Amino acid sequence: MLAATRASTSSLRVASRAVVVAGQRQAAISAIRRRENVSVRSIQTVAQTDRDTITRLLYSLGSKREVERHLRIFSSSSHPSQPAKFAVIKVGGAVFDELDELALSLSFLYRVGLYPVVLHGAGPQMNDIIENEGVVPDYVDGIRVTDSKTLQIARRVFLEQNLKLVGALEKLGTRARPITSGVFTADYLDKDKYGLVGKITRVDKRPLEASIRAGALPILTSLAESAEGQILNVNADIAAGELAKELEPMKIVFLNDKGGMYHGVTGQKLDVINLDEACLFLYSLFSGSRNEYDQLMKEPWVKYGTKLKLREFKELLDHLPRSSSVAVISASSLQRELFTDSGAGTLIRRGYKLFKHESIDSLGADRLRQVIHDRDPDVAAGQSIAGILNDLKKTPYTIYGDEPLDAVAIVSRPEGEVPIMTKLLPSRSGILNSVVDNVFSAIKKDHRRLFWTAQVDDENRSWHFERAEGSFTRAGKSLFWYGVNDVSEVERIVKSFEEKGRIERSYLPVGPAAARAGGASGARSYSTLARRTVPSGTRGYATSATRGYATAATPPPASTERKRLALIGARGFTGQALTSLVSNHPYLDITHVSSRQLAGYSLQGYSKEPITYSNLSPEDVERMEKDGEVDAWVMALPNGVCKPFVDAIDRGAKERKSGATSVIVDLGADYRFENDWTYGLPELYGRDVVRTSKRISNPGCYSTSSQLLIAPLLKYLKRDAWPTVFGASGYSGAGTIPGINDPDGRPTTVPKVTSESLGGGIRPYALTDHIHEREAGRHLSNLLSDPSNPMKLAFIPVVSPWFSGIISTLSMPLSEKVAARDIKQLYEEKYTGEKLIQVKQEVPGLQDIENKHGWTVGGFQVHSEGDRAVVVGGLDNLLKGAATQCLQNLNLALGYDEYAGIPTD
Repeated sequence: MLAATRASTSSLRVASRAVVVAGQRQAAISAIRRRENVSVRSIQTVAQTDRDTITRLLYSLGSKREVERHLRIFSSSSHPSQPAKFAVIKVGGAVFDELDELALSLSFLYRVGLYPVVLHGAGPQMNDIIENEGVVPDYVDGIRVTDSKTLQIARRVFLEQNLKLVGALEKLGTRARPITSGVFTADYLDKDKYGLVGKITRVDKRPLEASIRAGALPILTSLAESAEGQILNVNADIAAGELAKELEPMKIVFLNDKGGMYHGVTGQKLDVINLDEACLFLYSLFSGSRNEYDQLMKEPWVKYGTKLKLREFKELLDHLPRSSSVAVISASSLQRELFTDSGAGTLIRRGYKLFKHESIDSLGADRLRQVIHDRDPDVAAGQSIAGILNDLKKTPYTIYGDEPLDAVAIVSRPEGEVPIMTKLLPSRSGILNSVVDNVFSAIKKDHRRLFWTAQVDDENRSWHFERAEGSFTRAGKSLFWYGVNDVSEVERIVKSFEEKGRIERSYLPVGPAAARAGGASGARSYSTLARRTVPSGTRGYATSATRGYATAATPPPASTERKRLALIGARGFTGQALTSLVSNHPYLDITHVSSRQLAGYSLQGYSKEPITYSNLSPEDVERMEKDGEVDAWVMALPNGVCKPFVDAIDRGAKERKSGATSVIVDLGADYRFENDWTYGLPELYGRDVVRTSKRISNPGCYSTSSQLLIAPLLKYLKRDAWPTVFGASGYSGAGTIPGINDPDGRPTTVPKVTSESLGGGIRPYALTDHIHEREAGRHLSNLLSDPSNPMKLAFIPVVSPWFSGIISTLSMPLSEKVAARDIKQLYEEKYTGEKLIQVKQEVPGLQDIENKHGWTVGGFQVHSEGDRAVVVGGLDNLLKGAATQCLQNLNLALGYDEYAGIPTD
C-alpha cells in the first residue's frame, strides 16, 4: 500500500464504538418498519445518514480523499449480477478470541454498503475440545487426519463458532446469514491416508449472492460435502482460496492474530510482497539483489508455515486478475488496510516488471497517448495531447512505469539541472496496489533531488505531501520537492525553473510587499514557511487544501553512507541486544567490540562479518579516535566506568586532522545529568537536538517509561502531591555477572538475579532515591512552564520472575477533575505519529512489551472523585529501555533514518 502516516489506535476505537450507535439506529429503523407505516424513502434516508456517519468516522483513519477513493473503488467492484466481488475474508480460529473486535470491523464494512464473503476456521477451538475428549490428533504431511469422531467434533465446533460470529454481528444491527453447507462440493483427498478430508471440486456461489442481495453478510464454514452427501473437512485457507478463485474479488483478506507476515531474521513486518516483480521492500532487505518469488523462497528463514503460505498465495493469485491482491492483517486493523493508502498488514500481489524508456517511440506513442488521454488532468482542462508531447521533447526525459501502464511517470532531466517530474499518471489499480509507490521509488533511486507539481484538488494529494520534504501552494497547484533542505537553494532552483519556463506559473512571492501581506493569492513568503518548525512525528505539511500553503519538512534526507561503530563493554544483555539490531542495520557496521572477559573470542549474534572481541584500553581508544577509525562509539559499561574512555575520545578528537568528532552514546548513567550532553529521548525532547549532537546519554529503562507516562499529564501536575510510579522489571534489568566457561572455553553471561532466586515472587529494592527517580524528575522539569521550579516523583522498583520487560504503573494526583476519556485523549494527542509508541484501551500485559521495540500505554482510569489518574505503561528494558533507544539516537546523530534497523511493528 502507499506509505503514509499510520492512523492512531484511538481513531479505530472511537470509530468502533460508533458502530454500536449505528447498530442501535438500525434497530430503530426495524422498529419503525414494524410499528408505523413509514415510506421506503424515509427508511432509505435514515440508512444513508447512517452510512454517511460511519464514512465520516472512517476519515479518522486516513485523509478524506483516500477513504472516499477506496470506497468508490470497492463500491464499483460489485454489480447486481455479481454482488460478491468486493472481498473474501478468511477468519483464523485464533481471531475468535477477539470476537467483539472482529464483529465491529465487519459491521463497519456493512454500514458503508460493502458485503464481504466471510469464511472462518476453528483450529484452536477444535484442538481444545479434541484434547479434552481424549482424542489423539494425528497429522500426515501437515494435514489433520479426520476420522468420524474428529469430524463430529469439527462439525459441532464450526457450527458453534459460526453462530457466535453471526450473533455478535446481529447484536450490532448487522444482518448476517450462517451458511454451513451447500457451497463447497468435494472429493476425498485420499481416504486411506487422510480419512474424511476433502479436496474442493466445485464452488456454488448462489447461496452467497442470495445472502448479499437480501442485505446480509454471508458467514461460511470450511466444511464441504461429497456428491453423495458425506460431510468432509477442508482446510480453511484452502477453502478461502477456492472461494476466491470462483468469485475473483478485488481483495482476499486473511485475518490472523499476528497482524501480518514477518521477516524470520529481523522480526520486521513485511509490508509488501510482490510475487512476479522485485519488491522494493525486499530489495532493500536483501542487500540490493532483485528478489522475486523464487529468490524469496530460497531465503533460509522462509520455511514451514511461511513457505506454505507463500506457495498458496502465489497459486491463488496466479488464478486471479492482476487487480486482485491478498492481505494478511489483524481484525482490529481491517479498516486501515482497506481504506487507507498506508495499509496496516502485509500486502501480497503479483505485480509487473518496471521499465524505463528515454523516448516515446521505445514505449509506444499510441500507448502513452492513451494514458495521457485517460488520466491527465491537463487534458481534461483543455490542453491538447500533441502539445503535452511536444513540451516533453524540449528536454531529455525518462518515462517510468510498469508493463500494463498502471502507473506512468515522466521526469524531465536537462543536463546539469535539477529534474522535474512533469507527469505522474496512475490508474485506479495502480493506486490500490501501490504500483505508483514502486515507480516513485525507482525515480528516487535515479534522482537524489526532484521537484514536481499537483493540483490542489488531486484526490491523491496526501500521497504527494507524504513523499515530499517541502511544498508550496499557489493558484490551485502545489509545488513539491525532496533532496533540497536549504531555503535559499530552494528559492534559487524555483526561480531558475520560472525563468526557463520549466514550470508554468510563479510559485515564489512577487516582492517584499507580497511577502508581508501574503501576496495576491494569499500565499505566505516561502522563507517564512521553510523555517517553521514541525512537531516531531507529525506531517510536515498543511492538511487543509484551503490554507494555500504547506510547510517545509525539517528533517534532512536520510543518509545511506556506511559508517563504523565500536562497542565498549558489550558482554551484557544490552550489548547483545544492540549487536543483533546493528547486524540488521542497512548502513551501520560494527568494526570493534571490546570486553575484558571475552577478549579473543568471536562476537556472537552479528552476521555481517566475523568480529573478534578485543580489550581496548583508553590509550587504544584515543589513538583510534585520532586516526578516525570509527564514526560512533557506544559505551555499554557499568556506571562510573565510562569517563576514562570518553576523556580519551575527547583527546583523540582534538588531534584529528579533519576536525571531525565521533558520536558517543553512553548507555550508563554517568552523563544523564550533564548539561553539555544531549539526553536522548526523541519522543519527548525532540529529534533536532540529537541530530546535531556528538555526545548523547541514553536514558535509563525505568526512567524512559516513567517520563513517557507522566509527560502527557504535566498540565494537571499537582505541586503539593508528586506522582508515584511502581515499576516491575524482568530480572535481566539487574545485569549480568561472568559465569562458568562454555565447552569452547568462552566465559558465559549469567544474570545477577534469576527466576529461581525470586521463588516465583517479586523483590522490591532501592525503595528511595533510585537514580532513575532523580533522572526522570530532572528531565521532566524541562517540560514544565517554569523549569526553574523542578518537579519530583516517587519511584518504587521491583524485580520480577520474567526475563525482560518493565510494567510501570503511574498514580498521579491531579490539580483538577478530569474524565478518564480525556486522560486517554491526552496520550493519543501527545504521541500521534510516534512509530514506537502504542496507545491502547486495555492495561498492557507482558505480551505487549516483551521483545517489542516500543513503549505501550493503556489502562486509563480516574478515581471516582476525579482527582487522581492511574495509567499503565510498559517497554522491554533491553530494547526501548536500552538498545533500541540507543540505535534511535545513533541513527539521528549519524544522519540515518531514525528507525533504520529497528522493526517498527
